[in-house]
Amino acid sequence: MPGHAGTVLTVDLGTSATKGALWRGGDLVAIARAPIETRHPRPGWAEQDPESWWTSTVDVCHELRAVAPGDWGTVTTIGFSAARETFALVDAGLAPLGAGILWSDRRAADDELGDAADIRARTGVVLNGAAHAAKLAWVAREQHDTLRRARWILQPRDLVAARLTGVVTTDWTLASRTGLCALDGSWLETAGAEYGDRLPPIVPSATVVGTLTADAAATLALPRPTAVVAGAGDRACEVLGTGARPSTPMVSWGTTANVSVPHAGPAADLPGVAATSRGALGGFVVEAGVSAAGAALAWLSTLTGVLHDDLLGAAATVEPGAGGLLALPWLSGARGPWWRAGTHAALVGLTEAHGPPALARAVVEGIALDVARCVELVAPGAQRLALAGAGAGHDLWREILGGVTGAPLVRRALPDAASVGARLVVAAALGEAVELEELNPVVAVESPDPALVAAYRPVRAASDRAATAVLDLPAGV
Repeated sequence: MPGHAGTVLTVDLGTSATKGALWRGGDLVAIARAPIETRHPRPGWAEQDPESWWTSTVDVCHELRAVAPGDWGTVTTIGFSAARETFALVDAGLAPLGAGILWSDRRAADDELGDAADIRARTGVVLNGAAHAAKLAWVAREQHDTLRRARWILQPRDLVAARLTGVVTTDWTLASRTGLCALDGSWLETAGAEYGDRLPPIVPSATVVGTLTADAAATLALPRPTAVVAGAGDRACEVLGTGARPSTPMVSWGTTANVSVPHAGPAADLPGVAATSRGALGGFVVEAGVSAAGAALAWLSTLTGVLHDDLLGAAATVEPGAGGLLALPWLSGARGPWWRAGTHAALVGLTEAHGPPALARAVVEGIALDVARCVELVAPGAQRLALAGAGAGHDLWREILGGVTGAPLVRRALPDAASVGARLVVAAALGEAVELEELNPVVAVESPDPALVAAYRPVRAASDRAATAVLDLPAGV
C-alpha cells in the first residue's frame, strides 16, 4: 500500500487572505496567513490587484519557511484550494492587464445572458448578473481592447499555479462555476466562440500539472523538482475536508457562508434548485451560498468601531431574537436561497435601544437563518451539519446555528477544511495512503439546546415575513 509522499504545502487562495499549510505526511506542521486587499472603486464593484494573489503566496511561503525550516527543505508537492468566480485578464507573460474582478462584484447586475433554465441545465450555474459569465460579458463589452490584448482569462489559483510551473491550466471545479463550462467538464462551444483560446485547458483536480520552474523554486526557496497539483475550489475542498455527505451537508463560515452537499450524480438526477459544480475527486457538489458571513461582521466592525471578537463577545450577552431586531445580511445581494442579486441588506425593527451588541446578534442570527433555509433547499432531511471555516471555532455561531436549525453540529480538529481537502486531493494525485480521519478527526458532535430551538421558532417566522417584504420591494428601493 502506498505511504506518504513526504512534506506537502497546501495554499488556500481565499477572498480576504491567502493561507499556507505545511503537512508532514498526515500531520499539520505549520500554518501561515497573508491578507489580500479588496477595493470597491464604485458601488457594487469589488476588485483586487492580481499581483497580490502571487505576492501573498510568496509571503506565506516565506513565513512557513521561517517557522519550519527543516520541513521546508523537504517539500515535494504543492496543492491548492481557492475561491472561485474571481478572474483577471493577463498577457502571455502572465502579467495582469487590469484589476481582478471578484466573485462578489455586481457591475454586471443587469446583464442578460440568455435563458436561465437552459443555462442552469447545461452548466449547473444559477444565472444572474453576479455570475462569472455575466462579468466576463461586461468586460467584453466595456473593456474590449483589454480583452483583445489578453492571452488568458485566469482565476487566482490558475495564475499562481502558472507562475509556479509555466503551465497554464484550470481544474474542473473552478471551470464548472463560471457558467461557461458544461457539467461534463468541458468549455461550452459558445464560450469558445466568444473567448477563443483565452480560456485555459481544463484538467481533473487531482492532476500533477507540472513542477516548479527554476525561478519559482528560487523565489520560494524550495527544492526541485517540486510537483504542483491542480487542486480545487474551496467548497469542493471543504466537502472533502469535513467528510460531508447528503445526510450531513457542509456548512462553512468564512468571508461568506455556504451549504454544500456532495452527490455521486449523474448530473441529470441532481437537484435543480441550487448551483451544481464538479466535485474535486469526482461526482458533483450542490450548494447554496449566503452573500456575507465574516464580511457582514467586518462591515459592522468598521461601522461601529468595535473589534470583530468584541462584537461576538457582546452579542453573546444578548437574548435570542436580539430584542426584536431582524437582520437580512445581504450585503452583496440576496444569494441562496433567494437568488436575487439586486436585493440588498436590511435591518427590520431597529430602535434607539439597539446598540452594537444587538446589531451583532441580529447579524449572526440573520446569517444562520439564511443558512437554515439553504440546508432545507439543498439537503432536506439533513441529520447533522458538518462545520468548516473560522466560524467552527466561534461558540456563538455554533450556538445560534444549532438553535436555528435544530441539527447536531459535527466539529473536526481543523476548522480550515479547505486546506484539509487540498491535502486529500494531493494524496489522490500521488496515490498516497492518507485518510480524512488521520488528517482531521471528529472532536465533538454538539446537540442544540431544545429551549434555544424553541426560542428561535418565532424568530424564524418573523424573519420569513421580513424577507418576503424586502424581496417584494420595487427594484432600486
